[in-house]
Parts: sequence; C-alpha cells; structure tokens
Amino acid sequence: MDVKSCLTLELPKILKLLQDRCAFSASRDLAGNLLPTPDAAEARQRQRETSEARLLLSLHPSTTIGGARNIRAEIKAASHGILLEPEQCLDIKNTLIAARSQLRFFEKEGSQFPILAGTANTLQPPPGLIDRISRTMDDRGQILDDASPKLQSIRSESKIAHARLMSKLDRLVNDPARAKLLQENIITQRDGRYVVPLKADHKGRIKGIIHDRSASGATLFIEPTAVVELNNQVRELELAERDEIRRILSELTEEIAGHADNLYQLLDSLADLDLAFAKARFADDLEASEPILHPNSGPDAPAQPIFRLLGARHPLLHAGSVVPIDLKLDQDVLALIITGPNTGGKTVTLKTAGVLALMAQCGLHIPAISGSEMSVFSSIFADIGDEQSIEQSLSTFSGHIANITRILKHADEHSLVLLDELGAGTDPQEGAALAQSLLTTFLDRKCLTLIATHYPELKGFAHTTSGVQNASLEFDLESLQPTYRLLLGLPGRSNALAIAERLGLDPVVIKHARSLLKPDELQTDGLLDEILRQRDEAERSNLAARDAHRDAEAIQQELAAQLESIEAERTAILEAARQQALEQAHALQEEISGLRKELSRARQPLEAVKELEKDAEKLEEQLSTPAHRKTSSSRKPRRPFKVGDRVHIQSIDTSGTISGLNGDQAEVQIGQLRIQARLDELNTADEPTPAPARKKPVVKSASAKQTPSQTSTSQHSGGKRPAVDVPPLEIDLRGFTADDAIDKLEKHFDNAYLVDMPFLYIIHGKGSGRLRESIRIWLKSNPYVQSFNQGGESEGGDGVTVVKFKGS
Repeated sequence: MDVKSCLTLELPKILKLLQDRCAFSASRDLAGNLLPTPDAAEARQRQRETSEARLLLSLHPSTTIGGARNIRAEIKAASHGILLEPEQCLDIKNTLIAARSQLRFFEKEGSQFPILAGTANTLQPPPGLIDRISRTMDDRGQILDDASPKLQSIRSESKIAHARLMSKLDRLVNDPARAKLLQENIITQRDGRYVVPLKADHKGRIKGIIHDRSASGATLFIEPTAVVELNNQVRELELAERDEIRRILSELTEEIAGHADNLYQLLDSLADLDLAFAKARFADDLEASEPILHPNSGPDAPAQPIFRLLGARHPLLHAGSVVPIDLKLDQDVLALIITGPNTGGKTVTLKTAGVLALMAQCGLHIPAISGSEMSVFSSIFADIGDEQSIEQSLSTFSGHIANITRILKHADEHSLVLLDELGAGTDPQEGAALAQSLLTTFLDRKCLTLIATHYPELKGFAHTTSGVQNASLEFDLESLQPTYRLLLGLPGRSNALAIAERLGLDPVVIKHARSLLKPDELQTDGLLDEILRQRDEAERSNLAARDAHRDAEAIQQELAAQLESIEAERTAILEAARQQALEQAHALQEEISGLRKELSRARQPLEAVKELEKDAEKLEEQLSTPAHRKTSSSRKPRRPFKVGDRVHIQSIDTSGTISGLNGDQAEVQIGQLRIQARLDELNTADEPTPAPARKKPVVKSASAKQTPSQTSTSQHSGGKRPAVDVPPLEIDLRGFTADDAIDKLEKHFDNAYLVDMPFLYIIHGKGSGRLRESIRIWLKSNPYVQSFNQGGESEGGDGVTVVKFKGS
C-alpha cells in the first residue's frame, strides 16, 4: 500500500485514535503499525474478527485483558541471562494470569466467537510458571520465607541474632550511667550497622567504632565494642539472605528464559485480542458498520470495481456536525468527476472515500450505514492538497505532476485513484487538456478514479464518455453556504456570478459579465437550474404528500375511536336487554316447573307442559349467548391499528405487539422476533379471534401436506403421518459451516411446510457472505419456496433472509 497516500488520507490519525483504545503497549504497537491488506480474504477475516469482538463486548461489556503487561523486554533480558527483578517477575505472572483468564473464557464461550477463540487457543501459559512465581514472592514483590529451605533458615537465624543485638543495645541506651552521654536514647543505623548517637563532647567515654558524624558535628554515631560481634553476625546473615535471594531469582529467570518462545507467542496473541477489542470499541464510538468487501481479482471478482458508500462520514469529523454522503457508483462507472464551488466539500468527499477504503482493508468498521460495499484494492493512491516544496524548488503544479507521475508508474486495474484539482496551478486551457488526457489514461488502465475539479471541459467529457459520471456538491444560493450534499449525475456550477449578485455587486457589471459568457454555457446553466428546480419541487411535493397522509391517518384514527365508542355503547345496551330477557326466561322456567308439580299432583297429562318447557329452555339457551358475540361476525368497522397495539395474527395463531406500520403491512414483535403480516390477518387483542382457516399446530390428517422425505413413510404406515409440532418462525445458523447449516435448514423446512407456516426468518449473519450465498442458492432450488428476500432494516438487513412458502 502506498505510504505517502496513507499519510495524505490521514490514516495515521485514525490509527492514533485506535491506539487510545488499547489496553497495553503491545497492542498499541500493533495498532500504530497496522497497514491495509490488499488480500480480500484477509480483509474479510479482519472484518469478521472486529464484528465478533463487537458482539462479545455487547454480551460481556466488562471483558478486558486487564493485568497484562508488555513483557517483551523481560523475556529478552531473561533469554540473555540478565537477572530479573521481583517486579519484572510479577509483570510476567500478571500477564500469564490475564492470558489464562482469556483462555478459560473462550473455552466456555468460544463457539460464538470462532475467530477470537482461534487466537485465544495459543494463550496456554507455560505449565507451573504462575505457581512457581507465586511460591517465590508475594503480590508486592517480597521474596517469601519458604521460597527455599535455606532462605527460611537464614531468616530464622537472622531474627534471633537481630533480637539479641537489639536487646544489648537497648540495655546500653537505657543504662542511667551512659544515657547522659547520648544525644538521644535511640538506636539507629549507619552503613548497615546499628549505632547509638554519642555526644561529641564525650568522645572516648564509650568504646567503639565511629561510623558517622552529624552535620553540626555535635553528634557521633558510634558502634559500641560490646555489640560489634553481634552486628557482624546480623550483617553476615543479611548478606547471606541477599545471596540466596539472588540465587532464587537466578533460577526463576532461567526457568522463564526456557519458556521464551511460548511467552512471545502468548504476548502476541494477547496483543491481537486486545487490538480486536480496541477495534470494536472504536467502531462503537463511531457508530460504524461492517462493510461488504469484494475481491478485485480472481474468479469471484466482479467485472469492474464496486464502490457504494451509504451515509458515509469522515471519521475525524464530529458526527453531529458532518453531513453524511451517499457515494454509490454504478457497476459500469470507472470515473467520477466531482465539481462545485470552493469549500463545498469536494476534498472532504475524496478523503472520506479514500480513508474509508483504507479502514475497511485494515479490518476497521467504517462510519457508514450497513449495506455499504466496496472492492478490496491492491493499492490506493491520493494526490490531495498543495504539493509545492520550497526545498525541492517545486511549484504547486510541479508538485502535483511529480506525484501523479509516481502514481502512473504503479496504478493498474486493481487501484483506487483520488485526484484533487487535477491540472490546477497552470494555464486553464492547458491544465484542462492535461487533466482530460490523464483521466483517459486512468480509464484505459481501468483504475477506479475519483476526481475533484473546476474545469468545465471535464464536465462535458464525463457527459460524453462511457464509464464516466458527473457529480456535484450542492450550494444554497439563498444562504450563500454549501449544503455538502453530494448529487450524483449532475455537474456542479461555480455560481460566481450568482454569489457576486447576492453580495451586492453592481448589476451593470454582472450583466456585462454574463454577456461575455459563451451561449452554450448559459444554456447549460439554465438547464441545470431547471433540473434543480424540478428536483426541489418533487421533494416539496413528496413532503406535502407525507404530511397529508399523516393527517388522513390521524382523522381515520379519530373516526375509528368514535366508532369504537358507539359500538361499545351499542353492545352495552344489547347486553342489558339480554340480561333482562334472561331473567324473565328464568322466571318462566320456575312457573313452568311449579305448574308441572301441580299437574303431577292432580295426575293430569303433562304433554302440553313439556312443550312449553322445551320452548323455554330453547329461549334461555339463545339468551345465554352474549350480545357482542352474536354481532361480532357481522361487525366490520374497527379503528385503525397503531404502533403499540396488542394484536393476534390469525394465520399463525400467535399474539404480539405492533412495532411498525407500512401501508397494508404491519411489523409485529413476537418475543425477540419481528415478522411482517397483512393488516387483514390481525385482530386487536380485545376482539374475538375467528376460527383460523389454517391447520392446527399438530398435523394428523392423512391428506395434509407431506414432504418428499415423508411420502414413503406415510405409505408404509397405512397413510397416517406422525404429528408435527409447530417449529419456530426463525432459525439461527450463525457459526455453522455451509453444509451443516443446509442440513439443519432442510429439517426445519420440512416441519415448517407441514404446518403451513407462511414464512420463515433465516438468521445467517453478514460476515463474508459465503454462508448467506450458500443458503440462497439452496433456496432457489427448493420446491417449497415461493420467494425470498433480504430482511428489512429493523429485521437485520442483509444478515437475515425472509422466506415465503408456496400456498401461504
């Protein structure tokens, strides 16, 4: 990748932001040296790794490699026989513990994160090294007494000797006869020997060795002769302890050196993991998304480079102030000519395209809407900014030409070329001719080329040349400010005369300037004005139509609410009348019962009473049905559905909540799943649910649908099919290989088709797209499938495929 162009496109600034999110210096070094890869497979692998890291941090936000240190210098020192200090050994221990924690985590959760788990597999600490360091020193780096039997013995003897020394010195300083000779009744140290502070005036009164004198000369620090031997014993034991500690650390250093290769690999893997976590945090901060990457060479490569950015933002500009751009080049476009006024955003557009391509090939998610896609380029070249150099005696024009000459030596059909103000800095006529010639050269080489220019000749060239497209940055003449909106297919205008007129320049001067323009230029400007005017009118009409539609929906909801109120009142009146009639029917039953008893006592015929009793029972049965149930089947009007309504989906006999409306379709949230349903399939939760026309969740009828795999089974079992439970409306195939995913999907399909499921959500993720393509190829040949489409934005986008079954 061209280093100069990476600097021009400010990739180092992006990497500095990435470094700020790394946890330790080893991963910061990796981030600072990160380079775009020209290999499509590696770029896709990097993108998938970042996506896995984002998923991991969303599920386990506290995940870090906390405690790890960059122990490369310590490993190198140990390998060269340099004694490691306890603090260095602790850094190694803490790094090994961090690696062990990551290894254990991925052993448990690794199935969700296969790429990261592959990196974590190399995090196995050298056997016993953590315990070896822990047995040698505590968490503050102090060597433990039981680090060796000899050290334990030395420290035990040292404590006894020290106690004897302190006891003798304590008796000396507290002896009344000698206490008056001392400056203070204290015991102190000089040069590792225990001494007492003797007044200089009493020198010689206490026999001993003078080790030091106070700054004033009034105090002598003397080691009494009586404790010299004890002091010698304590000092000898201290030196023995020091030597034993050095021996212990030497053995530990040698053991660490023996695991140098393992430790280097472990450190590299920890740095790789932390870099992936840093990429994930950077992507979250940018509100970035994974781009779809296409190879630029090989059998799977498209005929021409792909470059489609949706809602793209420059990563170094504040998200709240930048205007996102849509840079969607048609498949047959090899060059884009961007024109427009100065400060309109042409250079930022070029830099945004270039730096996002570099980020994508570094494995960084890009600040653009999901669905953005681009080819992986073997090289990216940029000539942007003022190239003049006083030291090299280069003018602006010469600097640009020198840079373009270098680019021409290396650019080919796998390159992305970004040129700002091509041909500028010299005579306009010659500059335009040179720019057109250079553009033709890049077209002949089939480089994907983006050019920002003011030359009108290039606008005409784009209009008449196949594979070249015009674009412009919008400018608001009312406010005299650029809007930074990129308009594909329309050339830009300088707007110099319009701006001058708005700023109050003499109209006579403006009129004379217009008369000097060529008639065809005036005609072109007029056509552009008309196109822009019609576009603005279309946008205003579209907004007005949306407002009218919103008002109509509000009125419809108000009328529906009134109708609901009237219907509720009508139902209440009917219910009251039904209750009254039911009470009367009960009374009639009681009268008939009494009459029957009297006739029975009088031994009279009961036939007439029996007929009356049947009529009363029939009437009571009819009255027992609530009024609203008798009329609900005929009641058609109901209030329109709105977001938040609890509804029942008749076709699949499932309830959920409306999360979105679009024409005659509703998006219904069922648990964690969102599905699309027609409005005429829905009932509000408080309405009775009509008997579904579809089959029950368990299918037992011999005439029901059968899959090919079950036809022979049903023939051998007398035509009877086993019961089939309703499968879920979604199937998650993320993490499966293509073959395993197809096997699982085939089984799910059989059950889904048997119960007349209308549609199915297949979750395969975005990743490299291989699993998605394998599934969709299989769907094309499946006899059950009527159609399938990419999921909506709220359903997972290109990471989900929605399948509609035949007969649903």
